[in-house]
Amino acid sequence: MRRAADGLADVVREMVRASSRSRDGRAGRVLLLVGSGNNGGDTLYAGESLARELVPQGGAVTVVPVGSRMHEAALAAALAAGAVLDDVDAWCDPAVVAAALPAYDVVLDGLVGTGSDGVGLRGDALRVVQAVLPVVGGATRGSGERTAAAPGSAGAALAPGERTAAASASGTAQPPTPGTAQPGTGEGTNAGAGSHPGRGAASAGAPAARAARVVAVDVPSGIGVDDGALPDPPFVLPADVTVTFGGHKVGLLVGPGAERVGRIVLVDIGIGADLARMPPAVSSS
Repeated sequence: MRRAADGLADVVREMVRASSRSRDGRAGRVLLLVGSGNNGGDTLYAGESLARELVPQGGAVTVVPVGSRMHEAALAAALAAGAVLDDVDAWCDPAVVAAALPAYDVVLDGLVGTGSDGVGLRGDALRVVQAVLPVVGGATRGSGERTAAAPGSAGAALAPGERTAAASASGTAQPPTPGTAQPGTGEGTNAGAGSHPGRGAASAGAPAARAARVVAVDVPSGIGVDDGALPDPPFVLPADVTVTFGGHKVGLLVGPGAERVGRIVLVDIGIGADLARMPPAVSSS
């Protein structure tokens, strides 16, 4: 898990640095949408690494707990590094998300991974995606600007449907005070009482920042891992980059889901020799 998380953090770190250069050098901010199981653990351990770098610089790593069972050790590590735990209900509110999300540079989609059952999302995961999708899906098309090159992209195969991003920021947002959690503790200062994500993230009347880039953790949450199917309606966050571990999943390469993965970055987690002995599930020939 640590190996996967380190590879994921390296990709996000480069994207944050590129975004920071376009925002007058201010410290980066990363939002983690975290589900249950190993996918959420990978996301949280990557968040730990990012928080150790960004928080001392005045940046932020915000954890939105969407899964019913968080990876406890990974969550504790992220909070100890300076990440803050926010209120999932607030991130299900489209109006609040529209105001808060542009203050972030990168969103990690760690809602579900290869262990998901079928296609599509449900519960809080679906509600969060429905709130976030209009911001990252609607505001990031049309300018022709592509994502920053991701480290390790030499091992990345495919970039179908890589989406573009609008660059409308002309000012610098104020540092966020995410949600109601205290850094390093995860204990809310006023939990459940009118909290909202990224409170104070943007000053009143400030110009809208460029939409945050989306990084899918292993696969974009909600696609068919084995066939690239999309749910109906297609509530899936379109990724700028998908960081996948060990080997390329079929759903990243075929079907309509392949149009949602963006640039694919393959992280070696030490199983390449085993995979090499297996026949490929799909072939370009």
